[in-house]
Amino acid sequence: MISKRKMITIDEELCNGCGQCIPACEEGALAIVDGKARLVKEVFCDGLGACLGDCPTGALKVEVREAEDFDPEAVKEHLFALGRTVPDHMPSPESLRLEGGSAARPAGGCPGSALHTLSPCEQANVPQQPGGRGGASSLGHWPVQLRLVPPDAPFLEQADLLLTADCVPVALPDYHDRFVPGRVVLMGCPKFDNQLEYIEKIAEIITRNDLKSITVMEMEVPCCASMTAILAEAFKCADRKVDTVRVTVSRNGTILGKTPM
Repeated sequence: MISKRKMITIDEELCNGCGQCIPACEEGALAIVDGKARLVKEVFCDGLGACLGDCPTGALKVEVREAEDFDPEAVKEHLFALGRTVPDHMPSPESLRLEGGSAARPAGGCPGSALHTLSPCEQANVPQQPGGRGGASSLGHWPVQLRLVPPDAPFLEQADLLLTADCVPVALPDYHDRFVPGRVVLMGCPKFDNQLEYIEKIAEIITRNDLKSITVMEMEVPCCASMTAILAEAFKCADRKVDTVRVTVSRNGTILGKTPM
């Protein structure tokens, strides 16, 4: 079936054939052909951009166009033939369609997405004792999902932004105590959410608000590295840079590294 959905595109002039994107694509949709990265088949590409963060030249982009549906069964056969591991989970073709599928349904209309500043008894948004449990929340605002926060939310002005991939707080035991106090949290999944919308939203946030800093937190898995790539594209769109630190978290809950962007 042909549908409108996201698809990886490769700028051949920027591609140097390094091959770093090949293992980053869990579905095996990319290959080096004649010294350049190529899309093997449309049905192998979920268009979610896990490979973006592994391209050192910025040759990989996500575009929206008409393409054949993603085919999980074809991906399994393809990976088996290559001797590669099949991912535990893959998105359904329906979830990737931008016309009539769940990916086309905009978020909103939920009472839980109303803006709130959380400061009961001045206990919110203050550091807790290291290793403390059961104390007051350090979260100073609501909502936290990137898709739900408007670019002109008052808590964004002159904020220290904490851009967090959804899985980080689950893996990192002291995320709340160590990183949340004093920061505005924006969370999202760079693999399953709409990356183009993320780029546009973050670019508008950067343009409208005099941000003091950004801390971007990702898991070590390849698909999560797209959060840094999304932020880099947002900087380009906004034509503005903010002091940024990239924090990489391991699956066993340790900090693997902190690097400036």
